[in-house]
Amino acid sequence: MSIKSLSNFNLGSSGATLVIATCAIFFGLVPAFVRELQGLGTGPATIALYRYGFSALVLLPFIPLEKNKRGGALLLASAGAVLGLSLIGYLEAITVAPVAAAGVVYMSYPVFASLFAWLLLKQAPTFRSFAAAGLVLGAAALLLDPATLSPAALSALLWAIPAPVAFGFLVVVLSGLAGELNSLERTVCGLLGSLIGLVPVAMYEGQGTLLPASSTEWGWVLLMGVVTALVPQVLFSFACQKVGPARTSAAGSFELPTMFLVGWLIFGESIGFREAMSAAMVLFAILVAPTISGSAQGRGTIKPSIKYL
Repeated sequence: MSIKSLSNFNLGSSGATLVIATCAIFFGLVPAFVRELQGLGTGPATIALYRYGFSALVLLPFIPLEKNKRGGALLLASAGAVLGLSLIGYLEAITVAPVAAAGVVYMSYPVFASLFAWLLLKQAPTFRSFAAAGLVLGAAALLLDPATLSPAALSALLWAIPAPVAFGFLVVVLSGLAGELNSLERTVCGLLGSLIGLVPVAMYEGQGTLLPASSTEWGWVLLMGVVTALVPQVLFSFACQKVGPARTSAAGSFELPTMFLVGWLIFGESIGFREAMSAAMVLFAILVAPTISGSAQGRGTIKPSIKYL
């Protein structure tokens, strides 16, 4: 079955929801690969480049070349470049800070999506927007406590904040500003933009080379690309169109508890009341956050069709 033929695949809402939840679990495994590769000496920009590169190469045939699509493609590529650069801080935070804390910071992106929807799509904030923002701020206050984090971890988490801001912006671009691009075209434009932004930084990290330095590193890169990027990204892209933004956000929230389990089972990080409460607050914020529609008037909802982390 080709990638393009997936759009015509008969998948019911229950099956699509299960696919999204499964993809979210695979996205949540990213910290395990990040720490392993950083232990081998790979920098965060290079790790992000490797992960995006797999999906971008496979989706390269879907680059939109029509003149009427160039504006949307350029805007998406620009948003992707901003996200790619901002993820450097997030991936560094995964290495330095507890995985649970980094996950809570990143999963705050629906709040920033609502903010950008207000600024760019003229969708006024609602009670649900303020409720979601309050829950995220409360969760952050629980985990980003200087009394419980080392100065290095706290600094890393603060540098991770641009990642959810950039992803919130990308969600709005995908949902309401991408013009006539279809889901595959939107995905490849965003990915290529991220690669363009990451290549110079990755070249600097690798002292002029972008290739893995050993067979062990090659193995981890290939496994990360297939398990946490290519397969779940493509499946997520099509499944989310079957169920809409609200259920996509709910099923996609499985990524956060997966990150908590990775931190606990693989890295021996403790999960106490503070961590459990912050996770519950962020998950509830995702559920109550308003969906982003594809116009300033809230008509013609267009579902976001890309998932990076």
